[in-house]
Amino acid sequence: MNWKHIGTTSGLALVVTLAACGNGDDNGGSTGSVEDEADMMSQEDIAENLSVITGIEPGAGVMDATREAIDVYNIDLELDELSSAFMTQELATRIENHEPVVVTGWSPHWKFESFDLKYLDDPENVYGDGDNIHTIARLGLEDDMPEAYQIMDNFFWTPEDMETVMLDIEEGTDEQEAARNWINDNQDTVDEWTAGVEEVDGQQIDLALVNWDTEVASTNVIAAVLEDMGFEPELFEVEAPYMWQSLADGSTDASVAAWLPLTHVNFMDQFEDDLEDLGPNLEGAVIGLVVPEYMDIDSIDQLPTAE
Repeated sequence: MNWKHIGTTSGLALVVTLAACGNGDDNGGSTGSVEDEADMMSQEDIAENLSVITGIEPGAGVMDATREAIDVYNIDLELDELSSAFMTQELATRIENHEPVVVTGWSPHWKFESFDLKYLDDPENVYGDGDNIHTIARLGLEDDMPEAYQIMDNFFWTPEDMETVMLDIEEGTDEQEAARNWINDNQDTVDEWTAGVEEVDGQQIDLALVNWDTEVASTNVIAAVLEDMGFEPELFEVEAPYMWQSLADGSTDASVAAWLPLTHVNFMDQFEDDLEDLGPNLEGAVIGLVVPEYMDIDSIDQLPTAE
């Protein structure tokens, strides 16, 4: 399979956790664990040493929701619009130094495997009830490539599956190799996706994705499955608006990277008549504000507020 980068994002380490938890759940990790109560950081220390919420790219749905949360909860913190890669680096640095940090988070994401983190409760439900990740396709794909359409329509896996691939990549494994590793360990699941589908002979299929860790994982897995069935996948890495536009105008064939109903709702409203939604390929994605377990707060309304 081949990669093509068009208008790439700056490494959105997305939009999410092993348990696909709700807000406030413990997602368990291996770094930054709280050994005793003396390690806990009080609300007073948090208020004195915390000035920002570390965010990601400004166009992400979690950023729009966080701006609303700052207003709804009267939070006295600035929202830094950075990148997902910077957000995870800042998270790691702050945890290493046992400092307060709040980040925009989502699940599935490898950070929940690497650090002891928790979502802050959201009593006003600003972040909603979570997203599913959908497969979307250009109009006419079913007629032009019925075999690919069937495989992609069958494609469904769990947050645990996705995080396994994401963590493998984060630990240094090549993206395509990480996808192959997961396929080799989950052949029964893959066989369900391809059941009854005939192989083809070298037909090209263009898959669009945004450069989020979640979508790099899922797109490489489905591309490898399609490749094994005789397709020649081309992966086009683009900004989210161009991903949706390319499917609506037929310049790419399909994507497994649509976060609905929250994150990509504006794009779905704009393009829903010009593409086909094949439904969720992963359920239980979550977005919200995330902090280390050692911070002695459990709810967004415990963050510093403006007077």
